[in-house]
Amino acid sequence: MKNLNRHLSRRHVLALGASAGLIGAVSPLRSAWAATSASQKRLVVVFLRGAVDGLNVLVPHGEEAYYLARPTIAVARPGADHGAIDLDGHFGLHPSLAALKPLWDEGSLAFVPASGSPDDTRSHFDAQDYMESGTPGRKVTADGWMNRLLAQLPGDPSPTRGLSFGPTLPRIFAGRESVANIPLGRAAAAQIPLDRPLINAAFDKLYTGQDAMSAAYQEGIAAHKQVMSDLTTEMKEADNGAPSSQGFPEDTQHLAQLIAQTPSIALGFFALGGWDTHVNQGAGEGQLAQRLAPLAEGLTGLVKSLGPAYRDTVIVVISEFGRTAHENGNRGTDHGHGNVMWVMGGPVKGGKIYGDWPGLDKDQLYEGRDLAVTTDFRSVIQTLLTGHMGLTQTQAALVLPGAPAAPSVSALI
Repeated sequence: MKNLNRHLSRRHVLALGASAGLIGAVSPLRSAWAATSASQKRLVVVFLRGAVDGLNVLVPHGEEAYYLARPTIAVARPGADHGAIDLDGHFGLHPSLAALKPLWDEGSLAFVPASGSPDDTRSHFDAQDYMESGTPGRKVTADGWMNRLLAQLPGDPSPTRGLSFGPTLPRIFAGRESVANIPLGRAAAAQIPLDRPLINAAFDKLYTGQDAMSAAYQEGIAAHKQVMSDLTTEMKEADNGAPSSQGFPEDTQHLAQLIAQTPSIALGFFALGGWDTHVNQGAGEGQLAQRLAPLAEGLTGLVKSLGPAYRDTVIVVISEFGRTAHENGNRGTDHGHGNVMWVMGGPVKGGKIYGDWPGLDKDQLYEGRDLAVTTDFRSVIQTLLTGHMGLTQTQAALVLPGAPAAPSVSALI
């Protein structure tokens, strides 16, 4: 282990700690290399894996072609039972997303329909890879765009500037920059190998020096112990004698708590599965509705819990591609092309639909079956990087090389 000690750098120790759950997040821990401004600009990405049906999320209820294409799974028009919640006379929200309507009304929620990847793959694996690497059609990109973004942020690096919720570090955060990884749900407070007394004692004995690596290890252990204490306390308070909520709403509460305590957090990432609705998708009720309800609960809960920090936070919800305009023979939908991006936050000029809507008439559909992509997802994110995160155009191009300019979304921020 002494040989290993000589070859490990400070960054390697932090990366090892982060990947093992050593550094879940930093609480009031302040060091010269972790402290940032209290007005930290933040970007939170929520990835809906499996390709959510954007046409039933942002419902084009003003378009007859939508109802002709979906005789059993179309969300009813506003005013009907389980009907869409009207936004602008043409588009409406799925009724399970009703909790988001006040954010639209106050002007901090916007949508970009007909958005997505310019690559036309219908493979979940490839489409997710391209969206996370930020280089559609290019399979040799080694890192993810959120890791490249970390390298462009101002200030000194910190292992908690990037925070990912999930069992493993996602593709979008792959790269050279250190990223903290926190398990989901109650596993967020579960013990890790370094919590075991024998293992912990061995590492403590190894890293007792005054060198940079030992200091990084000791700081990471302190951070881990503090955040485990914070999360355990929060769970007990939330329980109040009853089981706490599961899934996304609970995880967004953890994120909000950590942001309140940790000014270094700049980027957050969640991935949620279960959106591949080939069979019995449902309309205003059913399978999709049951998945959208906790998503809305988690998003609105995050906004409420962020409090004043919401002013400096932008949340974007994306999915790898959309689904077919027409329902299939199983009352579901198959892999499609264009989808919808949700953008919300204090800096967002919301209460508007952005982008160019191509329509759902047969001659407007991509390959005669899918909503077309008229706005590259990278253009939306690039707008957030320059308008919100403060990157220059040159820096944004390093994060998302080849991203086209899109005047239709330039006023998002």
